[in-house]
Amino acid sequence: MKSKKTWREKLAAASDLPKVAKLSPRQQKIFGGKTLAIPAPLEVDALMRRVPKGRVTTINELRGAIARQHRAEAGCPITTGIFAKIAAFAAEDDAADGKKRITPWWRTLKGTGELNEKYPGGIAGQRRRLAAEGHRFTQRGSKVRVADFQTVLHTYGT
Repeated sequence: MKSKKTWREKLAAASDLPKVAKLSPRQQKIFGGKTLAIPAPLEVDALMRRVPKGRVTTINELRGAIARQHRAEAGCPITTGIFAKIAAFAAEDDAADGKKRITPWWRTLKGTGELNEKYPGGIAGQRRRLAAEGHRFTQRGSKVRVADFQTVLHTYGT
């Protein structure tokens, strides 16, 4: 029987990634470009590690950086989101193992500045970490956002 992969193993598993896919006209309308960069998990992790304390980034910023890195017109929203989650859980495993320098996953928000319920500890866990760095929040229903996140947005250049 095959044992389940750890988050760290999932993060290191690149398969045939990264790659750039040419998109059909229908796909171009969905993804916003003729070519789509599909990152390797460690690429997403590396970008997340670059966000300094007191700043935040979004999945959309990560996607843009990935697209530019691979000279594509768009970055894949699906794999970028999945790999950000894997990086977050791998970081928590690292912390549990006593590592001090882990990927600051809590600084990566959804595209609209919302906290991500799929990260370790859910919205409460991410909110606690961000609050410790001085961030404030707004809430509408169940959606929690970093207040004025655009003013502390870490970008990756153009």
